[in-house]
Amino acid sequence: MIVKPRIRGFICTTAHPHGCRANVESQIEAVEAGGAVAGAKNALVIGCSGGFGLASRIAAGFGCGAASVGVSFERAPGANRTATAGWYNNRAFEAAARRRGVYARTFDGDAFSDAMRAQVVAAIAADLGKIDLLVYSLAAPLRDHPRSGERYRSAIKPLGTPFAVKTLDVGKGEVRDVVLAPASDEEAAATVQVMGGEDWEFWIGALHEAGVLAEGFETVAFSYLGSALTARIYREGTLGRAKADVDRAAVALCERLAAIGGRARVAVLKAIVSQASTAIPVVPLYMSLLFRVMHERGRHESCIEHIDRLFRDGLYGSAMPTDDVGRLRADAGELAPEIQAEVRRRWDLVTTDNIGQLADLDRFNDEFLGLFGFGCESVDYDAEVDPATDFASA
Repeated sequence: MIVKPRIRGFICTTAHPHGCRANVESQIEAVEAGGAVAGAKNALVIGCSGGFGLASRIAAGFGCGAASVGVSFERAPGANRTATAGWYNNRAFEAAARRRGVYARTFDGDAFSDAMRAQVVAAIAADLGKIDLLVYSLAAPLRDHPRSGERYRSAIKPLGTPFAVKTLDVGKGEVRDVVLAPASDEEAAATVQVMGGEDWEFWIGALHEAGVLAEGFETVAFSYLGSALTARIYREGTLGRAKADVDRAAVALCERLAAIGGRARVAVLKAIVSQASTAIPVVPLYMSLLFRVMHERGRHESCIEHIDRLFRDGLYGSAMPTDDVGRLRADAGELAPEIQAEVRRRWDLVTTDNIGQLADLDRFNDEFLGLFGFGCESVDYDAEVDPATDFASA
C-alpha cells in the first residue's frame, strides 16, 4: 500500500515502516557520532518503543554497547493497515543491533502485568544473567492493577479550581481560550495509580527477588515538571501528584537497593513532542513557543540529543546538575530564566494572527509527523510498501 499520514484527533492512525526505520537509524548515528560511553552493559527499558524510552535504548545499545531487553505494547500490522510506529521502531532497532552484533530482545505486551514481568525476568536470567540498568519510561492512559485487578484511567487535569488558559488547536493553527475543569479526588488517585511509582517498584522488586540485578545496579525513571506557564496542568495538577509519587518510589528503591550498592534516581527531562503531549491543553502552544525561542538561541535539543546527554553527563558522568532532592535536572536549559522570560513575553502576545512570527508551529507539526515515520527526506512516500515489513532480513 501507499502510506500517507491519517490524522484523527490528536493521533496519527498510520505509520510508515521505512520512515520509522530511517528515524531509528538517524538516532543511532547521532549517538555513535559522540563516541563510546563507559556505562551500562546489560539494560532493561520499560516503554522502549518511542520517545525517551526508544532514545534510552539507543543510547544504551549504541553508546554504551549494552545488550538490551525492551518492553512495550504495540499493534502489529494487519492486511489493510499499518502497524503502530512503535512496532516498526522496535524491529528497526533489533535489525540495527543484529548488524552490529549487539543483543536485543523485545517483549510486546502489558508492562503493568505480573505475567510480563515473569517473562522478562526469565529471559534476563537465561540470556544475560544480570542487568545493571533499568530505564522506566512507561507512558499509558490506563492500568489494570496486577494485584487487585482494578482498572485505573489517568486524567490529566488541574487540581482544586478550574484553570482558564490559552491553548492551541494544532490542526487549525488557532489560539483560543479554554477553561479546564479540575479533577475529582477519584481521578487524581487513579492518575497516581497509572503514572506514579508503584509499577516501577514492582519491576525492581521482581528483578531483585529473582537475583538478576548486578552489583552497583542503576535505575532511572523519567519525569517532567515544566515551567510556571504549565504548572497548573503539570506540577500542580494530577500529573504533578503522580510524579511526586515517582519521587517517593525513588527514595524507597534506594533503600531497597543499598544492599547491592544500587541506586534509583529520577531524571527531569525537557519538553518534547509526543503522542501524549499533543493531547494536553496548554502544552502544544507552550512547546511551539519554547522551540522557537530555544532554536533562536542555539539551545534546542532533539529527543535523542537530550537522552544522549543524560547518559553521558548524568547517569554516567558528573556534569549534569541535580536539585535539592537528588533529581537529575536535564531540563535546566528549558527552564533557564532568560528562556522562560522570552517564552512568557511571547505567550502574553500570541494570537492566531501572529503565531507564525512568535512560535514554531511548523516544527511542532513536523516533529509530530516524524513520530510516525513521515517527513524523512530519504523516503519515497509515493512508493508502495508492505505494511508487514519487519526488517528481519536487514
